[in-house]
Amino acid sequence: MTSYLFSHQACAAHEPGAGHPERPARIRAVLERLAAPEFDALIRRDAPEATVDQIARMHPRDFVEAFLKALPKAGQGPFAVDGDTVASAGTREAALRAAGAVCAAVDAVATGDVKTAFCAVRPPGHHAEPRTPMGFCFFNNVAIGAAHARAVCGFVRVAVIDFDVHHGNGTQAMFQQDPGFFFASTHQAQIYPGTGARNERGVGNIVNVPLCAGADSEGFRHAFREIVLPALSDFGPDLIMISAGFDAHADDPLGGMELREADYAYATRELLRVAKSACDGRVVSTLEGGYDLHALAESAAAHVTALMAGI
Repeated sequence: MTSYLFSHQACAAHEPGAGHPERPARIRAVLERLAAPEFDALIRRDAPEATVDQIARMHPRDFVEAFLKALPKAGQGPFAVDGDTVASAGTREAALRAAGAVCAAVDAVATGDVKTAFCAVRPPGHHAEPRTPMGFCFFNNVAIGAAHARAVCGFVRVAVIDFDVHHGNGTQAMFQQDPGFFFASTHQAQIYPGTGARNERGVGNIVNVPLCAGADSEGFRHAFREIVLPALSDFGPDLIMISAGFDAHADDPLGGMELREADYAYATRELLRVAKSACDGRVVSTLEGGYDLHALAESAAAHVTALMAGI
């Protein structure tokens, strides 16, 4: 088997500034690792730009249009949304390509070209709420892709599984009142953004598993096996999407968990097992966090290797 890889050189042109952890070197590290011979079978595609119509399925149109207009243009200085989230002249195209990649990946698996796809893109998206860019995120790429899956591809029930060390508050906010969406998150408790408690259940379609600082493979895999996977199976998705953040890795400077590359491979394989049973193996994944370059690249490689192998 193989998989699609969606990316674009514009994703490296988003420049939050010197010393910022969400730096262009992240995407370069991932793509350099995925250029190794073992990934020759990946079908590589340039990510298209998302349209305003696609983004406006999850972010209000007036916000989208005003925000795109406000972003810096060539020759202009940076634009700070908050203390962590900074836009540059390259951010507009990068953000549109990141969201567009996920929509294109959904189209690819919907048509049956492949069963799985990975979007190596930045800026990330899972913290972006309907009207609030935050946490390095401008548009919520995975949620936009999920809405595209329902509006264009005919899928009725779409699930997002998020294993970033930080809770995907934006995705939860967008899904929590719609029973056709499902969101499950494993994340470190009591760190940014402060959401993701177990009692945040939406309309029964939200599953949060906060883990203690120092949680390792055993705790993470137990959460997946005993909580996330049964709930996902019960939901019966037509498509599974992954917010693939790799900052729960033991070497990551922004997290306090102790995961390793093998844990990401495990999680991916288990999600593929559910997908094979529930939705003909359809899985679309997109990059979220991960800030140690070596750990990020190796974790992404483990994840994509599993996506390529299928079940």
